[in-house]
Amino acid sequence: MRRREQREHIFKLLFISEFNTQKEMEEQLALYLADIENLEESDRDYISRKYMNIMNHTDELDEKLNSISMGWKTSRMNRVDLTVLRLAVYELEYEKEEVPVGVAINEAVELAKCFGSEESGAFVNGILGKIANPDKKVAARKASSKKEEQTSARPKSGFKVKDPSKKVVVVNNVYSVGQVNRYVKNMFTQDYFLQNIYVKGEVSNCKYHSTGHIYFTLKDEGGTLKCVMFAGSRKGLAFRMKDGDKVIAGGRVDVYERDGAYQFYAKEITLEGAGALYERYLALKQELEDMGMFAQEYKQPIPEFAHRVGIVTSPTGAAIRDIINVSTRRNPFIQSILYPALVQGEGAAASIVRGIRMLDEAGVDVIIVGRGGGSIEELWAFNEEEVARAIFECHTPVISAVGHETDFTIADFVADLRAPTPSAAAELAYFDCRTLLNSMQGYQERLERAVWNKIDVNRAKLERYGTRLQYLNPESRLRDRQQYAADVQERIQSAMEQKIKDKRHRLSLYLEKFHGLSPLRKLNQGYSYVSDKEGKTLTSVSQVKQGDGLLIYVTDGTIEASVQNTKASSYGADTDSEK
Repeated sequence: MRRREQREHIFKLLFISEFNTQKEMEEQLALYLADIENLEESDRDYISRKYMNIMNHTDELDEKLNSISMGWKTSRMNRVDLTVLRLAVYELEYEKEEVPVGVAINEAVELAKCFGSEESGAFVNGILGKIANPDKKVAARKASSKKEEQTSARPKSGFKVKDPSKKVVVVNNVYSVGQVNRYVKNMFTQDYFLQNIYVKGEVSNCKYHSTGHIYFTLKDEGGTLKCVMFAGSRKGLAFRMKDGDKVIAGGRVDVYERDGAYQFYAKEITLEGAGALYERYLALKQELEDMGMFAQEYKQPIPEFAHRVGIVTSPTGAAIRDIINVSTRRNPFIQSILYPALVQGEGAAASIVRGIRMLDEAGVDVIIVGRGGGSIEELWAFNEEEVARAIFECHTPVISAVGHETDFTIADFVADLRAPTPSAAAELAYFDCRTLLNSMQGYQERLERAVWNKIDVNRAKLERYGTRLQYLNPESRLRDRQQYAADVQERIQSAMEQKIKDKRHRLSLYLEKFHGLSPLRKLNQGYSYVSDKEGKTLTSVSQVKQGDGLLIYVTDGTIEASVQNTKASSYGADTDSEK
């Protein structure tokens, strides 16, 4: 973990300790370190050890700060500045070898700017500069006094004349214009008195720039002071300022470095006649803010779709007419409940409080508290503490709508939401039914498209599954197998028939051959078959002798005969022999 991250965690722990007891901080320290992701053991030990060391030296550190801060005691410092200073002074006093002075001061200024107000960085820088160089001013004064004594006859311009006849000069210290302006600006910045000051005078040369800035001059019989109020600070101006106005302006004096001229940067401007009331306003605002009544965590969300809206305002003022016009235009179906209250003068604050509490008990969804524009005196009922407490304690969300956009009251800071005007409050409290219907129609169309798209996607998916199921279905496969078996059977039958046909053809050939070789056929052609009495076939004359019985087989029977004579003969030979 980098050193900058370690210091930031130590600063946060020190700041938390301002609001917890020592026993509570032991638990808070463990919980805080446990919440830091990927925290190594070495970093954990360093953070907890340094935090405990600073807490043990708190009294010494505060004593050091009180001695150097020129009366600006630690009890008057805000908590962020004090915490940053304690951390930095500890490093300057006890970690000189580990942390260079410049690094400690620069990192402290960055912490103050990050977690403090706009002036915190300059304030911390000024205090730490004095601590880091405690003898700088004393030494500078002594050196200056000694130099004046030695060069009393010299010109005050800073040039040393060696030889008047030659008029050769040597420049001791030469600075650029920018360096001088930066040095002077730093002097103004370190002067805490000039960082929060109120000036009264008459306005002249007042110009509203197109960027939103206001340039003007404050003057009195003693002189003039150039002033500027930037657009971001315009909320501190509750009226249209013009030449000749007697005003009290709060802000700071600083140097515009480019021109080398100082001017007043205003953050809030009030008419001089309203100064006492404004002081009361600021004091009560600070008190309630310190009590936490402006804290964001106490703000309740404004319901987006309210059914009953409570209104605390004058029944005859312009505010209620504006609210009625806006509510009728946006949503005439929402019930509006008006509590007719006094909004200025004696008894106005109590009347507003009664209205808030009554509507809170009535169970409305949101309450609008407000009135039209006016001076700070006319709006003062909304700056009373009892009104602020009634809004803070109200269980129903409260919209503050007091005056115009530039009017700010304490009720605006306590309320759950601040509207610049009563009309704007009605815009926030009454939802537009036409817009809602259009939105619902749009949602319906989007829902229908989404449903149909979903149906199409699922239908296509179902078709794919059907195709796959049809392909994998056993019945289909069985039909395919049956068809295959039928085809095989047909091929076998065809092959068998062809085989039988071939065999029959071969058989007919064999029959023809056998028929050609059949003895019966020979007999039919005039041939006969001769055997002896025992049926032995006679093929030679040598097998018989005279007087032997013979059986002669012919086509239609058997002839019994006897041998009368034999004659040997060789068919195809030239001679015969006779017995």
